[in-house]
Amino acid sequence: MALAGTDALMRWRYRLLPDHLLGEILAKRWIDNLIPFAFLLITIGIFGSVIPDFYSIGYLSDATRQLGEFLLIVIGLLIVMLGGGIDLSVGSTFALANLVALIAMNILGWPVWAAFLAVVAVNGLVGLMNGVLVGYLRLRAFLTTLVTLIMIRAVVDMLLLKFSVQIAGAYVESDLWFYLGDGTALGVPFSFIVAIVIAVIAHIFLSRSRLGWHVSAIGGSRRSAYNIGIPVRRTVCMTYVLSAALAGVAGFLFAARLGGAGADTGVGLDIQALTAAVLGGNSLGGGRGSVVKGILGSIIVLLVSNGLVRLGFQSGATSMVLGLILLMAVSIDVRWLKNRHKVLSKLYVSPTYFRLPTRPSTLPDSGSPYALNDKLRQVEVIGLGQIEGPEDVILDRDDNLYCGSRHGDIVKFHGPDHKRAEIFAHIGGHPLGMAFDREGHLQVCVGGMGLYAVSPKGEVRKMTDETNRSPRSIIDDARVRFADDLDIAPDGRIFFSEASIRYESQDWAVDGVECRPNGRVICHDPRTGTTRTVLRNIRLANGICMASDGQSLLLNETWACRVLRYWFDGPKAGRTEIVLDGLPGYPDNVNRASDGNYWLAIVGMRTPILDLALRKPGFRRRMARRIPMDEWLYPNINTGCIVKFNEKGEVLDALWDLGGQNHPMITSMREHRGHLYIGGIYNNRIGKYRIPGADPTWTAQDHYWGSAR
Repeated sequence: MALAGTDALMRWRYRLLPDHLLGEILAKRWIDNLIPFAFLLITIGIFGSVIPDFYSIGYLSDATRQLGEFLLIVIGLLIVMLGGGIDLSVGSTFALANLVALIAMNILGWPVWAAFLAVVAVNGLVGLMNGVLVGYLRLRAFLTTLVTLIMIRAVVDMLLLKFSVQIAGAYVESDLWFYLGDGTALGVPFSFIVAIVIAVIAHIFLSRSRLGWHVSAIGGSRRSAYNIGIPVRRTVCMTYVLSAALAGVAGFLFAARLGGAGADTGVGLDIQALTAAVLGGNSLGGGRGSVVKGILGSIIVLLVSNGLVRLGFQSGATSMVLGLILLMAVSIDVRWLKNRHKVLSKLYVSPTYFRLPTRPSTLPDSGSPYALNDKLRQVEVIGLGQIEGPEDVILDRDDNLYCGSRHGDIVKFHGPDHKRAEIFAHIGGHPLGMAFDREGHLQVCVGGMGLYAVSPKGEVRKMTDETNRSPRSIIDDARVRFADDLDIAPDGRIFFSEASIRYESQDWAVDGVECRPNGRVICHDPRTGTTRTVLRNIRLANGICMASDGQSLLLNETWACRVLRYWFDGPKAGRTEIVLDGLPGYPDNVNRASDGNYWLAIVGMRTPILDLALRKPGFRRRMARRIPMDEWLYPNINTGCIVKFNEKGEVLDALWDLGGQNHPMITSMREHRGHLYIGGIYNNRIGKYRIPGADPTWTAQDHYWGSAR
């Protein structure tokens, strides 16, 4: 009684306190924003309490004008940083833009649009110079832009000596010019509106466009980006042009707001912009960053700078504080980038409590329906050494045999002898479960890629790789990570199982250590092109077969060692029941038999120690944190068998290969013309077993869709 009470308490503890949520939160990219967001709140709280009228409309209006100009510079700089570079010349190019705008408007009398184009063109040329030197000639970005800073500053100083008096004595008669500097729209400064619009465009550019992805890829690894065909030099050059152009827009708005130029314009702005970009969470090493992070950092730096000035600190003190903040931000960035994966490896794997039913005996003389035998010892071997990883096998009406390969191919063995093999189609990912539809197209689940269709001519087409997202899910479960098996309803709808929403196909064993209900069943309707999740919370959903009624399907719940039945149509639609429970091992694919029953692959056998460990989630958590992954306690998949059962859950037969010498592991089987064809994801062969008394004319394709006309 005490033991049962302890188990019940532990079951409810892991049901009510889902430990996996912390790891999922830390795995999100936006988690990097929490530290700068917290720092922003602290900054607002401190300066709001010590500065009078900190929240006044006048102060906020003036601050947002400055923020609009400053944010444009930061966005340009973070684009360069995202590509793995650095631009120390943004302060000087900002000052140059301000001066060019004033010369064009105050001295030359150009219209506003012409002055704006001139500013962007001049700054674009400066950015192009940086881009050519850094991108094409591959000079050091830090030294190159430092030299550019000095050169442009010298040009600005010379132009000031020549034109400062004329600029100060001129008056611009343009309402548009004054509106750009001091105008508002619905109470919001125009410069701030411009900055927000450009920020939205930059966000879409970086996160949704091919060119933006190229920038991130280059920042992550320039050599890898080059090897996959990305134009690295041209893309790097483009980032510097964009940075200088955005600094030009900021300088143009600054000129419209103040209408003057001085020797100190833009001085220290490069350090402020760099501090804002890094403080927001954008990595100095490149490849990691976002516009939102730049906005957070810009607000913090602007609040600190203006707050210190209003409190009476000298400009040197402001620079020192910003320098200390930059040092702190760089330290946090380096430490977090270095240790993030270590933290996630300790927290993401989050085992839960699960108690399996008593394991049935498999002893030869036990009278158990699972009793060991040697029925598979003498199976015929097909394709020995010609394939790797045939997880599923299937045959067409012409007796041709198809299977997947870990090399990303679907291999075809020509019937009836299956001695000649060829690559039928190349998909790229590892093909797992397969099924023929009514038109003879081969529907395939591809690990990490989703659901694909292969025409009779070998043409590959993606069907779907996403489904509807769960509103309460922290991770993005809209993407199909681990589609593993499928079957097709009489009306053409494709139901496929996804083993886990938390792990990719290569991490299936880690999902077993967790033993969480991470799996689901997804339905894709080719008639409408829609995809939706119909059943959730399955412990490794792995194997689907349409039941004989055409309104339900059989589903393997691998880690729970049972077979479920789910009704998707009819009066029981939406209901789930257990058909076969307490299996001696872990069920994999399930398929129809010619006598109206079903074949079930058992991929590996349960062990007493792992059954016990499933009731000890604390032990498994410590195991995952303290010892190397290759020494973890995993499910045993060295020995498996094939079981025949009926819809009542009665086991009718069991097929074993005791030594595992001829067919070492089993993940699938298909009946075809009196034989059982056997696949295994870690095998280099396909097995062929003659079924005593089976119908020698029966094929699954005819049974599903009728005889070919």
